[in-house]
Amino acid sequence: MRRARAMLLSQPGMPLQVGEVSLRDPGPEEVLVRVTACAVCRTDLHVVDGDLPHPKLPLVPGHEIVGTIAAAGEAVTLRLGARVGIPWLGWTCGACEWCATGRENLCPDARFTGYQIDGGYAEYALADARYCLSLPPGGEDVEVAPLLCAGLIGYRAYRAAGEGERLGLYGFGAAAHLIAQVAVAEGRSVYAFTRPGDNTTQAFARELGAAWAGGSDQSPPEPLHAAIIFAPVGALVPVALRATRPGGSVVCAGIHMSDIPAFPYQILWGERSIRSVANLTRQDGRDFLQLAARLPLRTSIRTYSLQAANEALDDLRAGRVHGAAVLVP
Repeated sequence: MRRARAMLLSQPGMPLQVGEVSLRDPGPEEVLVRVTACAVCRTDLHVVDGDLPHPKLPLVPGHEIVGTIAAAGEAVTLRLGARVGIPWLGWTCGACEWCATGRENLCPDARFTGYQIDGGYAEYALADARYCLSLPPGGEDVEVAPLLCAGLIGYRAYRAAGEGERLGLYGFGAAAHLIAQVAVAEGRSVYAFTRPGDNTTQAFARELGAAWAGGSDQSPPEPLHAAIIFAPVGALVPVALRATRPGGSVVCAGIHMSDIPAFPYQILWGERSIRSVANLTRQDGRDFLQLAARLPLRTSIRTYSLQAANEALDDLRAGRVHGAAVLVP
């Protein structure tokens, strides 16, 4: 049995601890992946801080994993040494009405990497090969890792927002800085909203092609056709509704958000809509990775050693990361 160094969550609300995990041999449909990079997602914060209930404990967090296959089960067709990505969606039942209709992201029995399945804050990760994503050639592993959640779920939210010209992005972090590039490449105008007074991030958004950037306490110069809320702040929902034109939509992209305050019906009226995005499908992954390779996307990253995972989480929590934080074992 192989042993690997890992950062472990023993109790929500407590710092991760350096430790070791024992890794069994892969089952028939599993792969053992040597982790070369694992991006740090805001969902990791929600798991570590206890916002998402009932995680596997002890737990290795992390679900934006890039690595190479070190061992594989007998039913796996991926070759040894192949570069793969391990995303948030780690397993589904394949039999429920959601799975049967192409909506496996809503499977009630789904299991998620870095939550119910040990993830990538480690030297090695064990995963179901059917849910791993083959990665196109090119791009450093540390640059590809954020695509596996910030990119994938951001892309699902982007598609849900529709095709209107003016797109608002509330919270300009790992996901928004990628999706802004997609929107600009497709000829749309991006309006970036940051924490009030965060001039550095606003300048970063303009550098990536945003037509306008300001604080979330400001109104855009023109009404938005759609808005995506990446920040886990429920109070931004009525703010975004007020900034959106009749017939527009507000998409809540996070897995966790603080409570949405009461708001007047008038700002929803005019056939505006609010919707959420949950998880991702494997097809989302294949579609987005092909798009990312064609553009290509510029990924802004800050790297940390595996042992510095708590520092990376603290920096993300405090808004000190512009782009994405990535752990390198």
